[in-house]
Amino acid sequence: MRDDDRGALELACTYDIHPRGARLLSCRDVKVGEFVTVERGRSKSVCQVVWTADPDSELRGQFTVECVEGSRTPWEEELRQVEEQYLPMISAADTLFALKSFRRQDQNRRRRPRYQVQGGADVEFGGRSRVEGRLEQISEHGCLIAASSLPSPGTSLRLVLNMCDVSVALRGHVKYIAKDHAMGIEFQEIRQGDRPLLDYVLDQLKKPRIGDFADLEVITDHLDAVTG
Repeated sequence: MRDDDRGALELACTYDIHPRGARLLSCRDVKVGEFVTVERGRSKSVCQVVWTADPDSELRGQFTVECVEGSRTPWEEELRQVEEQYLPMISAADTLFALKSFRRQDQNRRRRPRYQVQGGADVEFGGRSRVEGRLEQISEHGCLIAASSLPSPGTSLRLVLNMCDVSVALRGHVKYIAKDHAMGIEFQEIRQGDRPLLDYVLDQLKKPRIGDFADLEVITDHLDAVTG
């Protein structure tokens, strides 16, 4: 929708849905901040584009929309019926890496580099307890979150990481507690459909000092405990 005029109808593929919106794929070039009308069956919602993928990445053509205040998502029934599914974090590449490390008997068993990043974290544990924290570091297998209230080591939790304009849902457990009110978390499962988003974020964080990722640093020393 531009200048209150309705544009041409375009078909889009839904990659994943959530209570506030969805991640879509379309051939049309959309920009962050634009408004679109999402129609599905008899349901219709006014949404705003809040993220678009890097056109040079594997996520090219994908974008995320959120329903504006007062609009209902066209897939509320599906959200009520379908429970979120999670997949193990360990991939074939991780298994191959572990085998090679074992054969070489390496002393440094770090699987993936760790990066500093600015973001938010919603942490849920114990069924009802929830904590909002600050995401400080992340890798493919773990992260460091600072918060005012921290669960004890070994606690299982579900967390949603908001970083680089995308959200990734994971399950894991607290690996250790740092003295500066931070906890190291080891990932165990990732929400189905979110692995490409995590890979996208890590790929962006690898790039040297460009755009929103100007103050990134690879952590190489004291956080081995998170990834094992």
